[in-house]
Amino acid sequence: MSSLPTFPITFSACGERRVVVAGATGRMGRLLIQATHESPGCTLTGALAGTNALGQDAGNALGFVSGVKVTSDFSVGLSNADVLIDFTRPEVTMENLAACHARGIQLVIGTTGFDEAQKEAIKNASNHIAIVMSPNMSTGVNVTFKLVELAARILRDDFDIEIFEAHHRGKVDAPSGTALKMGEVIAGALARDFDECAVYSRTGITGERDAQSIGFSSLRGGDIAGDHTVFFAGAGERIEITHRSSGRSAFAQGSLRAVKFLADKRSGLFDMFDVLDLR
Repeated sequence: MSSLPTFPITFSACGERRVVVAGATGRMGRLLIQATHESPGCTLTGALAGTNALGQDAGNALGFVSGVKVTSDFSVGLSNADVLIDFTRPEVTMENLAACHARGIQLVIGTTGFDEAQKEAIKNASNHIAIVMSPNMSTGVNVTFKLVELAARILRDDFDIEIFEAHHRGKVDAPSGTALKMGEVIAGALARDFDECAVYSRTGITGERDAQSIGFSSLRGGDIAGDHTVFFAGAGERIEITHRSSGRSAFAQGSLRAVKFLADKRSGLFDMFDVLDLR
């Protein structure tokens, strides 16, 4: 990415954050536009999408006039921006990453399903721009990450660990990024290699459970916004730590907390633990 043209980094004054939303005509994009419109200290200045809504006001579907037209042109959509919020798909996020890196624009990434090369590209870009990336921007989910980390540190190897997640029928990746993050947090707390201990499917004669494994199972159906449960199963007792989302508004609110967190950051790769001071 270092060969891309660059633009001077200039952030808005007086603490006002100029926000651009990617995937502006999708379900999450509309929530982000609404939340930005209602959030003190944030102003919507761009709306990116590649749909037949191009040229329309970004607030049309939400019942207000934003004064921002939906565009697919980076030179227009990112012309007056501090930060881009991206909840799209990996291939789209990578295009947005390149455009933001070239222009010195910060990123809040809620997209999931990245491969290792894409994760490395995001990490490299963070040497030049500030990025918050989290598989789940919900404040409650990130508190749940902390709770499962604490439980794993206390329970250690005396409890078997399984992670269950459920999402709507339209979700294209499994396990969810949130479930994988839970597994990574637990593996880190137990000093286990996540790639070696993660088990994603069981069928037929599987043999006795490996005590070091962290199992995953997924459900897809209906309009489930997102349920996650971590089971710590021991001898004679079981602990279940559950987070349930009733809608996506929590993701939008957490994203705006991330936007404000980045106000004084010039570079670096952060997550919601940094935003919420959960380290």
